[in-house]
Amino acid sequence: MQELQRRREQARRAADEQGWAALLVTPGPDLRHLTGYDAMPLERLTCLVLPADGTPTLVVPRLERPAAEACAPGVALVDHPDGADPYRLLAGLVPAAGRIGVVDAMPAAHLLPLQDRLPGVRWERAAPVLGRLRAVKSPAEVDALAEAGAAIDEVHRQMHRWLRPGRTEAEVAADIATAIRDAGHARADFVIVAGGPNAASPHHSSGPRELQVGDPVVVDIGGTMPSGYCSDCTRTYVLGPAAPPDFADYYAVLQAAQRASVAAVAPGVPAEAVDAAAREPITAAGYGEAFLHRTGHGIGLDTHEEPYIVAGNAEILREGMAFSVEPGIYLAGRHGARIEDIVVCTGDGVRRLNTTDTGLVHL
Repeated sequence: MQELQRRREQARRAADEQGWAALLVTPGPDLRHLTGYDAMPLERLTCLVLPADGTPTLVVPRLERPAAEACAPGVALVDHPDGADPYRLLAGLVPAAGRIGVVDAMPAAHLLPLQDRLPGVRWERAAPVLGRLRAVKSPAEVDALAEAGAAIDEVHRQMHRWLRPGRTEAEVAADIATAIRDAGHARADFVIVAGGPNAASPHHSSGPRELQVGDPVVVDIGGTMPSGYCSDCTRTYVLGPAAPPDFADYYAVLQAAQRASVAAVAPGVPAEAVDAAAREPITAAGYGEAFLHRTGHGIGLDTHEEPYIVAGNAEILREGMAFSVEPGIYLAGRHGARIEDIVVCTGDGVRRLNTTDTGLVHL
């Protein structure tokens, strides 16, 4: 409870600094971060009202009150029955004029009725403010991410059970999704199995193509743990003893780039410098145009959150920031490779939360 109170006070101070009269948070990771309540997103309104000065209040549908009472300690609860006007109720909890921050997750179906009832309010996005707060993880959050990392590592260690010539990507993906849950996740969030030419598509959807001897196979997998914290890890495999011509050479470049990028992580380093550490050796080897995406993204209660490890982001890394380091090389129509670890910026450098070998694995 103390940790949740600390987060709400931190958010309240940040809202006050923005000049907001209140902060409104509907179901999603922000609400779970501030209250511990993993509320279902419904057509019925659930919303945390965090005023600049006053008691935090959670507005919930009456039928959801027992779940909210069990999961959201330290906030006042106000419920509304079916047939009542929850927007008039919520409007009575905030000033009728001024500026109010609202999370991106609030649907238009809820925001528009509030705008009708509060015409004097100026609505502003809260995501930039809450994103900065959530980007720095507490020790307990790092422990939760480490648990998620260990669970997804266990799935990668079993990849020999499923990756075989003659099986389709979709068949392998279904087995991996089951294994993600068996390894301790509450759910599997995504499974990318991309073999042969499909490995050149970073967000390929696992499909009917049968895996073949000699295929490079990119396997990008992740899930959500019962704690709410996410895993995300990518490894590249080759089916059989021989890789395609030039694949091993550019994989070695990729592995060196990923190591250099991880090594660049430290407090005080700009996020864009970590991206550059991965991009420079890949470009120098002639594959710069084949590195199609940013080097990384933050992770926590969302798989993708701040900070983003990308050119142009001068944000300074701080102790407790957790994010992926995942450079890739993709040769359209041929094959591709990606290596991804989740890392945490520590007081004196970096900690990898995924510990399986990043070398090329032949199955």
